[in-house]
Amino acid sequence: MNATEDIGWFDSPSSLSSAVTRLKIVKDLGMDAGMDFHGRIHKPMAKQLARLLEPHHPMFIEEPILSEHIGGIKDLAQQTSCPIALGERLHSRWDVRPFLEAGCVDILQPDISHVGGISEMRRIASMAETYDVAIAPHCPLGPIALAACCQVDCTLPNFAIQEMSLGIHYNAGSQDLTSYTKNPEVWNVEDGYINMLTGKGLGIEVDEEWVRRESVGAKAWVSPGFVGPGGEIREW
Repeated sequence: MNATEDIGWFDSPSSLSSAVTRLKIVKDLGMDAGMDFHGRIHKPMAKQLARLLEPHHPMFIEEPILSEHIGGIKDLAQQTSCPIALGERLHSRWDVRPFLEAGCVDILQPDISHVGGISEMRRIASMAETYDVAIAPHCPLGPIALAACCQVDCTLPNFAIQEMSLGIHYNAGSQDLTSYTKNPEVWNVEDGYINMLTGKGLGIEVDEEWVRRESVGAKAWVSPGFVGPGGEIREW
């Protein structure tokens, strides 16, 4: 789950308390949670939040600092026992390699649509395996990308967990995974698992007529940014 909304480069420690409270609530319910910083928090605050979360044993902390700052991530990795996850902003095995060599990533999250497809995804996973790093593919996208991820997941010895966007908050009032396919039952989740996709191709049947109808007049999605009250860019 999200750790925080955007906060200042250096902010009040009280701005971090909500993340700790929510993790404690989830743990009290008998569940685990990874805390996604989204790179929204800068180094002075990320160090504090990692330390505050540590006693409550998050599954991982994700993108504690933006991936451009490999030195900062390496420093943080040496200060916390929380597993560090990242990778959705990396676009090839060459982007991934410095993080593996620096020993500052425990769970790698490549996005199959960012790295260019199944072959490169497998190369990245194989390289991660040699560094004893788990694979948890990033995929907040539609059914084609997710189905491709699932096919790769089934072949990886270091596969850990698969992100999926079914029912997530940013789908509210719009389309979901099940909207695009004629066999939406493949995404039925039971006890945290879906069945292996065994249909033709990737295992899904795209509703082409629906896609063509909905694409008429569609506008390109623009990633949102966060701007502080003084007009400063906090994260983009």
